[in-house]
Amino acid sequence: MLELLRIRDLALIEDAELEFAPGMNALTGETGAGKSFIVRAIDFLTGEPMSADLVRPGKDKAVVEAVFVVQEDGGPPEDMIIRRELSADTGRSRVFVNDRLGSLDTLRDLRAGLVLHTSQHGQQKLLQPAHQARILDAFLADPGVIPARDAALAAVRAVQTARAELEAKVADLSRQREFLEFQRTEIAKVAPHPGEEDELLVRKAGLKDHERQEESRSRALEALLGEVPLAAQVGELARALSQLAAFDPAFGQDKDVAEDFRHQLASLETRIRRLDARGEGDDIEAIEARLFELAKLKRKLGKGLDEIVDLGRQAEENLSFLDSCALDARRLEREEAEAAASLGQALDALNAARAAAAEDLSARLGRELAGLGFSEHARVEFAFEPVEIYAGPDGALCEQRARLFWVPNPGQPPRPLDKIASGGELSRFLLALASLRAESAQPTLIFDEVDAGIGGHTLIRVGERLVDLAGKQQMILITHWPQLAKLAKRHFLVRKDVIDGLTFTGCVRLGQSEIEAELVRMSGGGSD
Repeated sequence: MLELLRIRDLALIEDAELEFAPGMNALTGETGAGKSFIVRAIDFLTGEPMSADLVRPGKDKAVVEAVFVVQEDGGPPEDMIIRRELSADTGRSRVFVNDRLGSLDTLRDLRAGLVLHTSQHGQQKLLQPAHQARILDAFLADPGVIPARDAALAAVRAVQTARAELEAKVADLSRQREFLEFQRTEIAKVAPHPGEEDELLVRKAGLKDHERQEESRSRALEALLGEVPLAAQVGELARALSQLAAFDPAFGQDKDVAEDFRHQLASLETRIRRLDARGEGDDIEAIEARLFELAKLKRKLGKGLDEIVDLGRQAEENLSFLDSCALDARRLEREEAEAAASLGQALDALNAARAAAAEDLSARLGRELAGLGFSEHARVEFAFEPVEIYAGPDGALCEQRARLFWVPNPGQPPRPLDKIASGGELSRFLLALASLRAESAQPTLIFDEVDAGIGGHTLIRVGERLVDLAGKQQMILITHWPQLAKLAKRHFLVRKDVIDGLTFTGCVRLGQSEIEAELVRMSGGGSD
């Protein structure tokens, strides 16, 4: 139940607060006063879009907030506070549920249990065959048959997409087969591997460094190991210095230096001999020949070496795919057949559920319409039209979609609702549907001038049905008929005022004397 609604800075509404009662609440006022904005505010609060230009001029944002009393699974009633803000600058909105940031999806999930809005626009939707089909689906005994159909259809389409992609790829590669084989052959002749060219260049540079190193190594060994090795000469020098030290002790230190140098020369010779012979075993001519072969392949295919390696792998994979795709095609064919069989079962279940729902709903609508002033002989029927949703090699699968037919008078054949119904008949038809839809969810019913096009005795019957509905659940009724407004438990007047050159829409709850005055105005004046 909608307990409290507050609207700030929306269109012409600066600040309006409405406290609704259980049962019927009436909203009345002159045409153009702004009654529709009250309802649009509720729609906005429960997930419908709204344009930023509806924020009151000069204000940063419009705010709509409400307190709903909800009761789940037999538990105690609890308050649910919903607030939605609309930014004038960006047109974006923010949602809060019980003061916690929420999303539009949250509002849409909550909407079905909070409000059921029926308007004159709904009359026009009633004339659309697609909407008529959705009406029946809303009354299926097992709503799960629709998502089951959707899942089965999605599975079939996924396999069809995979088959189409496979066939397109096969056709494309088949056109390229000769070129792919040429690429594979040319690449296989050379058989390059990733990074090979850089590796060869490094080895080539290493060979040149090795040549210079060997030259230096030879000169160093020649200096150390000439006709008289340098180490031997230093050894002879050390012995001579040792003898001189007997005559002059100062030469003893020189003799030690000579001995150390002789040992260093021996170590140096060992290190030079052990010097790494980089590039040993490499053949620079073979390296040059391989580099020329790789360069020729690069020129022929117009790509870098790493790209050529990838190209060779891709060519091999694509040719292998062409050779093996028949297996994939047969596998996908089997999968499509299995998915189509599952879809067929889902459609059988859906079509049977729709047929059963159509029979039940037709009878229930007939009883509702009889209570709204239609002839007791009026009948409502659903006719089904097959709609192909899958065409496969073994035949098409069809879904039975409903269209509303009815016989308002005895002796006439059933005809489509959109061909014969008047505005007043559509109003009552919409009221009957809303009554049936509201039985399970028990939302707040919002009737926005669905009494258009009716009058006289029929209006009295509609009023009686509204009173009956309001005894079961909360209702907000926007009407221009005093005969209906007087039935309300709580009456609100929506009016437009101009203050200091600015226009304001306000909404006030009427007392008993004010209600009487409003009913007089609605009836066109007169003391009676």
